[in-house]
Amino acid sequence: MKIWVKLISDGKIKRDFVYQKDEQITYSHFFDYLSEISQTLDIPTPVLLKTHIFNFAKFNHVKFTKKDFVESFYYDQLFLENLL
Repeated sequence: MKIWVKLISDGKIKRDFVYQKDEQITYSHFFDYLSEISQTLDIPTPVLLKTHIFNFAKFNHVKFTKKDFVESFYYDQLFLENLL
């Protein structure tokens, strides 16, 4: 599994990296993946809803905006894209 992680502000990618695991994506562990990604980028972990998981499963990407974070988030969005 590979997930391209992008931190976006003003329509531009400010930081990005590819998160990799040697396993298939299991959506029951999606929060664990999201927590590891957040720790790597040193950002707060967003609130994960069913709609986020469904969007990732159906469209191969999910977008978290400032309203999805409880703590301060200094970017416009966190974008995760599944690299097939």
